[in-house]
Amino acid sequence: MAYAATVEPMTADDFLSWESKQPIRHEFIDGEIFAMVGVTRQHATVVGNLSVVLKQHLKGTPCRVYMADMKVKLQTANAFFYPDVFVTCSEKDHQAELFMSEPRLIVEVLSESTEAYDRGDKFEKYRQFASLQEYVLINPIKRKVDSFRLDNTGHWVLYEFDGDAPIEFDSVGLMLDSAVLYEDV
Repeated sequence: MAYAATVEPMTADDFLSWESKQPIRHEFIDGEIFAMVGVTRQHATVVGNLSVVLKQHLKGTPCRVYMADMKVKLQTANAFFYPDVFVTCSEKDHQAELFMSEPRLIVEVLSESTEAYDRGDKFEKYRQFASLQEYVLINPIKRKVDSFRLDNTGHWVLYEFDGDAPIEFDSVGLMLDSAVLYEDV
């Protein structure tokens, strides 16, 4: 998704009220608003495939999966984001309606226009979530997955999955055949 700044700076509460009346989604970072634009067929397909598998895998657990239309709020950065896919296992989040605040797993499907941002500034902000255990970047064209996992020393460690290799989503205990992730891409 490409981002473009729009409107005057506002508070987080003003943003929530304003965005509820908008025809498209927007991310909010410390008073600035960024319009979210459309995705490719490959992007949408990978998001759908992963969401279905995660939902089936997490059935009967306290964890829930959400797709691109649910926001996460990062209090420490005064920000709201729309991850492509995320999982929360938080009872607090299960009671929330407009946004979640304790993601365990966040997945972004990359495009040429967002890759640098997703790997850089966005990941820097996402690391501020105390609940986050894994951040996954999927490139559907290159069939490459980079999984950043928080280890027990507080460091983020990169695990790479290329081509036909199975993909491990450690934070939710899922080993996924790459053919399932890329089906119909």
